[in-house]
Amino acid sequence: MNQHILIVEDEEKLASLLGDYLKQAGFESSRLEDGLAVLPFVRQRMPDLILLDLMLPGRDGLEICKEIRGFSEVPIIMITARVEEIDRLLGLELGADDYICKPFSPREVVARVKSVLRRTGEHQAPVTGGLSLDPERYQALLHGQDLELTAVEFKLLHFLFQNPGRIYSRTQLMDRIYSDQRIVSDRTIDSHIKKLRKKLSAVAPDQELIHSIYGVGYKFEAP
Repeated sequence: MNQHILIVEDEEKLASLLGDYLKQAGFESSRLEDGLAVLPFVRQRMPDLILLDLMLPGRDGLEICKEIRGFSEVPIIMITARVEEIDRLLGLELGADDYICKPFSPREVVARVKSVLRRTGEHQAPVTGGLSLDPERYQALLHGQDLELTAVEFKLLHFLFQNPGRIYSRTQLMDRIYSDQRIVSDRTIDSHIKKLRKKLSAVAPDQELIHSIYGVGYKFEAP
């Protein structure tokens, strides 16, 4: 299946031109022009990359980018005509992967899209024990079936998955999952693990991936 690019741009001619160039390069694309429509679309369809204009009707592109980063690492390329915003974009404080200034060449946009996808794709986790994790989409598939994890559940599974066989205490897992240093109890991790195991066993009841080590913590180990 071709990679899917979401174009969030309210200039119809420009969006259409970008769509044509992306199609010629082998991509599929969708277009949205209203900022209020972006988050519902991303949550439902999760594109492979987003071209996000800074100035949109309904909602500002900066706000959209920040909110998307709350639940997804999908690559985002910001498009801006505001010269004064470039420093903020360069500072990566918004979580954007790249930016392009108007006016631009559609060929340059396609080249940037390919570059960002190539760079971010290098960090995707392999398949182990029938489990495939896509950190760009916050998507976990077990034997091809979507586990429909929350953002915290995905972070927890992804961390354990990347360190198979290693035992982590609840405190270590809390420090890793809650990077904002919020105060949570040990039982919070237990609760997330319980829900995670329930979703895993619903797909593969005979396959145990997350193991409890009594009095110590948890580890990931594929059969």
